[in-house]
Amino acid sequence: MSDDWTGRIAGERMTVDRQFTDRVEASSFSNQQWGLVMTAVEFDIEGPADPETATLVADTSKLPSIMPELDKVGQGGPMGGAPGSSDSRDSSGSGGFLSGVKAALGLASGGGDDDRTEEAKQLAQAYADELQQQLESNGRWESVCEQASS
Repeated sequence: MSDDWTGRIAGERMTVDRQFTDRVEASSFSNQQWGLVMTAVEFDIEGPADPETATLVADTSKLPSIMPELDKVGQGGPMGGAPGSSDSRDSSGSGGFLSGVKAALGLASGGGDDDRTEEAKQLAQAYADELQQQLESNGRWESVCEQASS
C-alpha cells in the first residue's frame, strides 16, 4: 500500500537517471553494473507525515546479495555484460567459482567487496537525494509524502 507512491514517480526517476549518468561514469561501476545495483535498492520516505522534514532514503539492505554478480556483469558473464565493459575487481584476485561461492557466503578475503558495497550505498543515497530534489522542484514532494504515509 505505501509502495504505491514509488510507481508514480517514474518520470522523475527517468530525469534523475539522465542527470546521474556522470556520477555513475565517475564511479567504479559500469552502466550495466549500476543498473544491477539499482535493482537491489528500494526507496523509502522517513517521516512522510511531515513533508517539510521527510527524507527520501535508499534502502540498500539487499546490496550484499547482488555484489558477487557485479563482477560477472563486468566480465561478460551470465548477467549479460560485454567483456571488458568495466574495471571490475575480484577481491580475492583469483576469480572463478570458488571465490564466487565464498563471496556469496560472506567469506571472501580482502576489502574489495566491502569497498564496492559502500560505494554503491553512497551512490544510491546520492541518487535518492537528487530524486527528492527533483520531486520538490516539480511540486510533487508533498503529494508523494501523502501517498507514502497512507
